[in-house]
Parts: sequence; structure tokens; C-alpha cells
Amino acid sequence: MILIRHGQSEFNVQFAANRVDPGIEDAPLTALGQEQAEAAAKTLGHLRITRIISSPYTRTLQTAAPFARHFGLPVTISPLVLERYAYSCDVGRPVSHLTQAWPEHDFGDLPDIWWPAQTESERATLARAGKFHVEMAAQPDHEETLVVSHWGFILAMTGRSVTNCEWVVLEPDADFMARG
Repeated sequence: MILIRHGQSEFNVQFAANRVDPGIEDAPLTALGQEQAEAAAKTLGHLRITRIISSPYTRTLQTAAPFARHFGLPVTISPLVLERYAYSCDVGRPVSHLTQAWPEHDFGDLPDIWWPAQTESERATLARAGKFHVEMAAQPDHEETLVVSHWGFILAMTGRSVTNCEWVVLEPDADFMARG
């Protein structure tokens, strides 16, 4: 399974400048973020990818788009791969709005308001990552799955802090349990 962090978002740029939450909800990608996503899709384009899973935030959906085009695959939305809820950018948009912007994506039974109402603890993020890990390890195509997610979730899954559009290959049978 490949875990990739979304491209640079408007929130990332403003937060990096002074480490103060700029109040941008569901931040979209910057032009650089779009370029990062396109470049990553091109770089990973030689791989056998049979499934794309994404968080429902705009920045991850925008990052997943070049992969979906390249591999000719739909994007399945999973709330398990959300960012750890802590900042304004972690307030999402209702599914009713997202389905208008991305009608080709599978939002499944995601409720209209899907993001948490309060800050998520590290323990809760680790538990959510553990649940996703177990679910993916049981899938026969887990090695051919691309997951478009966030810094906090990828950190919980792998123990690695990744930059925008950086990816990590995760072996479901070993890596997560090693973090224990």
C-alpha cells in the first residue's frame, strides 16, 4: 500500500509563515500543490494501482485527481484516513457539496457532516489508523492500493513525518504493529 500526503495547500503556506492557524476551512491546493500532485502521479505511474482511497478533504481529492485520471480508476472516499482534527483546515465541506464537485467519486454512506466536532487525541488517531490498517491487511489488493491522506494520519500509520506529496510504502503485515 502506498500512502501519499496531499500536495501543498493554502493552509500549509499561511501556517508555515508564522505557525498561527489562518482560519482556512477545507483548504484547497495551491498551484504548487497541483504541480506536486501531477508530478507524483507521473512518477508513480509505472506502478500497478488497482484502487485509490482518499480522505474527503478538498486538498486530498485534488491530489487524488491526477492519479485517478492516470490509472483510470474511481476514487473511494474513506473517513478513516482523515487528518487528525486540530486546525481550521480540518473542517470539511458537506458531502452534498463534495458530490457536486466530484460526482465520479464514491462517497459511499459518508454522512453530510463527516468531520469531527472537536480536536482528536493522538490516541484516537492511532486507533483509527489501526482500524484502517486491519481493514486493509485483509484486502487482497492492499499492495496495489494508493491512499491519499494527511500528515497526521500517515504519521500514525508509519511513524514517519512526510512533506507535501511525499509517499511511503506500507507493508500491512509489519509496519503498523511495529509502532505498537
